[in-house]
Amino acid sequence: MMPPESPGPPPIPIKPPDMPDDTAALPATATPGPAADDAPNDAAPHLAIAAQGWMHCRLGEFDLRLDWRLAGGQVLVLFGPSGAGKTTALRAIAGLVRPLDGYIEIGGRAVYDGGAGLWVPAHRRRVGYLTQQYHLFPHLDVAANVGYGLPGGRAAAAETRRLLAAFGLEELAGRRTWELSGGQQQRVALARALAAGPQLLLLDEPFAALDLELRRTVRRELRATLTQGQAPVILVTHDREEALALGDEVKVLQGGQVTAAGPPVETLGQPGRAGVARLVGVENLLPMRVDSSNPRDGTMRCSGGGLQLEIPLSDTAVPGAAVTVAIRASDIILAGAEPVGSSARNRIPGTVRRIDARAPGYNIELACSGGPESGLSEGGAVLHCQVTGAALEEMGIRPGQRLWAVFKASSCFLVE
Repeated sequence: MMPPESPGPPPIPIKPPDMPDDTAALPATATPGPAADDAPNDAAPHLAIAAQGWMHCRLGEFDLRLDWRLAGGQVLVLFGPSGAGKTTALRAIAGLVRPLDGYIEIGGRAVYDGGAGLWVPAHRRRVGYLTQQYHLFPHLDVAANVGYGLPGGRAAAAETRRLLAAFGLEELAGRRTWELSGGQQQRVALARALAAGPQLLLLDEPFAALDLELRRTVRRELRATLTQGQAPVILVTHDREEALALGDEVKVLQGGQVTAAGPPVETLGQPGRAGVARLVGVENLLPMRVDSSNPRDGTMRCSGGGLQLEIPLSDTAVPGAAVTVAIRASDIILAGAEPVGSSARNRIPGTVRRIDARAPGYNIELACSGGPESGLSEGGAVLHCQVTGAALEEMGIRPGQRLWAVFKASSCFLVE
């Protein structure tokens, strides 16, 4: 017999004392579960916590520790490499994996409490879960799959039609799922997950099977659908663009541990840790040393590996300190000659060493020096630069060609 469901959160900490609090993205006045109903009416929709919890899962030698706190309509992105524990976290929240310990609350109702022995089975958690395998019903057509969780009647038929239109499935409504492409099947699965109005939506790589243009279209439709509803979302992805487009908060998982958390633009745009920077695809990580600082302009000079760079001033990096400077390949402009009259503070000559196709363009490896005035030798550092196919063709870029790498000081940032 299943233990009785708790009417609300038990008098235990929502998060264990030794787990760091990285939920600062929510207002400090937000309170767990039913207590949020005491807030003023005009603030309650924004402050009420719709899903929260913490977990400790152990699978063999693998340990996963995660906590979360989400308001209605908020999207939390779990970002990380394969094997980081992202899918395991979703399965535990959905009730398909039992954590070693923890507490999970959805819609103000506890569905798992390791201390009290409470375990609500998956089918009673009111969770929509889109897995990487789709799990569509082959004996039903597209319309029947989308409307499967609805009670029937005119309202259900209208909602099915709305979702079919929202995800571009109207012309496929009568087809069987085995007649669809992988991308079409994924759109059907996503529409079905939203149809029953879940109190929490779990999405595991929902756009992986879609081509780039369709991925952006479906992403916009999903964002619009989520904005209209109040269900919070936990989204698993390793796509930076996807995380930036959909996420309100991101947690970076590596080896089962949260290594970074915060707003997506800050956390993934200019990450403060080298491991996270590599994970999100920051191509240039340069070990350097601080030479001098210029507080008036808010910059400092760094050198290393045959380069001298001007970068934003840091309160923690003093002259003589060893630092790692990060630059995205897409932030570097290539020029055939040294630019004159440019506001860009970094203009570095180099020789093209290698050209590789890398969607949506080409990656250029430039063996660089600090310029004639620096007195530094060439070849000590390689900058990765990204150009389009049109730029590659117009400039006639080829191995051995002499080019200038140009980028602003603000394009550089420090990582630990």
